Amino acid sequence: MHIAILTFEGYNELDSLIALGVLNRIKRPDWRVTIASPTPKVRSMNGVVIESMTTLSEACTADAVIIGSGKQTREVVANPTIMTTLQSLDPTRQLLAAQCSGTLVLAKLGLLNDIPACTDLTTRPWVVAAGIEVLNQPLYARGNIATAGGCLASHYLAAWVITRLVGVEAAEEALHYVAPVGEKEEYVARAMRNVTPYLGSEVAVG
Repeated sequence: MHIAILTFEGYNELDSLIALGVLNRIKRPDWRVTIASPTPKVRSMNGVVIESMTTLSEACTADAVIIGSGKQTREVVANPTIMTTLQSLDPTRQLLAAQCSGTLVLAKLGLLNDIPACTDLTTRPWVVAAGIEVLNQPLYARGNIATAGGCLASHYLAAWVITRLVGVEAAEEALHYVAPVGEKEEYVARAMRNVTPYLGSEVAVG
């Protein structure tokens, strides 16, 4: 099971790396979580340089793809090479999730037609201009597509992915591990309240 986190130049550390940390709480032989970038290295909005673990092309074949956000997302959606590669993303065969300005990428790929979405306050007008209804909430999902708004909603997306691929119990255990001491039950309950309304019959049995 491969989960790829698309991470571009100017990326937001809270989006890509929190998701990476939570998703890696799943300890299974077939479970692989990677950072996927168009270049061998990318620098965050705060100067943190990380190495790509896989290519965008390979990421597009992953079981689940999370599109992280960053301060250069408008440059990303204007890059024909990147967007042509991402055209192979397909919600009929994989889970697709987007964090904050990553929602703009899904919108520009035409994957949010008739699907409302969540994003951060800065990106909101760009997503609206792309013809997408933006919701005032941290997470929304329909079928195999989920979007989240606000940096600290990244663990909601991670929990959604884990629940869909492994099950509710696995998602709760992953969140419980990273939650603050003394607030673990409350933290997990709040997160799952945001995730479970969008699961329906699509929850993995583990």
